[in-house]
Amino acid sequence: MRFDQALARMFPEHSRSRLAAWVKDGLVKLDRVAVDAKRKVWGGECVSLALQPEPCDTAAAAEAIALDIVYEDKALLVLNKPAGLVVHPGSGNWQGTMLNGLLHHHPPLAGIPRAGIVHRLDKDTSGLLVVAKTLEAQTDLVRQLQARTVSRQYLALVHGVVGRDGAVDAPIGRHQTQRTRMAVTEHGRAARTHYRVLERFERATLLECSLDTGRTHQIRVHMQSLGHPLVGDPVYRAGRGAAAGPLADFKRQALHAYRLGLVHPASGKSLQWEAAVPADMRELLLALSA
Repeated sequence: MRFDQALARMFPEHSRSRLAAWVKDGLVKLDRVAVDAKRKVWGGECVSLALQPEPCDTAAAAEAIALDIVYEDKALLVLNKPAGLVVHPGSGNWQGTMLNGLLHHHPPLAGIPRAGIVHRLDKDTSGLLVVAKTLEAQTDLVRQLQARTVSRQYLALVHGVVGRDGAVDAPIGRHQTQRTRMAVTEHGRAARTHYRVLERFERATLLECSLDTGRTHQIRVHMQSLGHPLVGDPVYRAGRGAAAGPLADFKRQALHAYRLGLVHPASGKSLQWEAAVPADMRELLLALSA
């Protein structure tokens, strides 16, 4: 078979794209010689793989940023991200991000693409995130996300009274005119969000949302498409008059990733974590109950 096909069988803990890049860079050799990925192998050859640290795709510096780590071992760590903390450096946020803090907490993450980050939360969304500490763990977690076997549940406070449980199955893509926004669009990527009513208030509803996919702003866009945008969302706003009293005073989208479940990349055990509702959302819910 082809050399790259044989490598995929020999090293299933690494992605095909990563192996292909290593072959191209001459880090994988056949009988001590760098060869093309299409080279035929017949059996009996000697394969050597010289693993090299893969730099983060950014020149981000390590910074002493407080991180709320709820679990950590040799393969991964799980963090409870506060609202207001950017996950990855980008336009306007090149410092003070979660990635900068991760590089300070565990310097070897500088050798992992994206410092091991495999999924993100919006800046003003709080809650649980998993980070891989090895290339093998990162590949495994990405595959779990692609296979939709990572369980993610969110608490979302939305405007209006939601009548019953349901799901939104609608593709999401860039807004046609406002490029910083996402929208339900015919030519977008498939997206599915399940929601369950937890508590109803006079002018708002607390939902538990779970994701089959992980599109940008997915819950925010899907809830807006139902006519129930998230409380406090500065981008996908509610209609005039919807925000009054405590609802009008909340300054971020009321969204919290409170439960995360996955299969441990090394042990194969199913693990699950929960993060308590942050203080600002808890105070808002108490005010609505009163």
